[in-house]
Amino acid sequence: MRAIGLVGTPYRWGGNTPDSGFDCSGLIGYVYRGATGITLPRSTRDMINLRGPDIDRSQLQTGDLVFFATGGGSNVSHAGIYVGEGRFVHAPATGGTVKLDSLDKPYWQKAWLNAKRVITPSNLARQ
Repeated sequence: MRAIGLVGTPYRWGGNTPDSGFDCSGLIGYVYRGATGITLPRSTRDMINLRGPDIDRSQLQTGDLVFFATGGGSNVSHAGIYVGEGRFVHAPATGGTVKLDSLDKPYWQKAWLNAKRVITPSNLARQ
């Protein structure tokens, strides 16, 4: 999947291209635009409210959006793209880079909020 090829790209708040760097929602928007032509909302708050089915963690498929409340509570603060085998690609924080991470890590399990299916996985598989 295209998102995996972006691992290592620098994090930059507000960034939405490989040249400028990415924040979490900028990375998702870039991948979705390039892979499907779909333009997603710019903020994680708007993305989590997109129409489309909520997906249980056990039903995740490649391309699903995963959402986290990294500050605790129920307010979305971070998002990534599920890439299979319990892993997701995301742009985590200032000073870091786009990375491949595991949903099984206790940090992400604790912060887990929701997942959404915006497109069917077969659309992404062709990319």
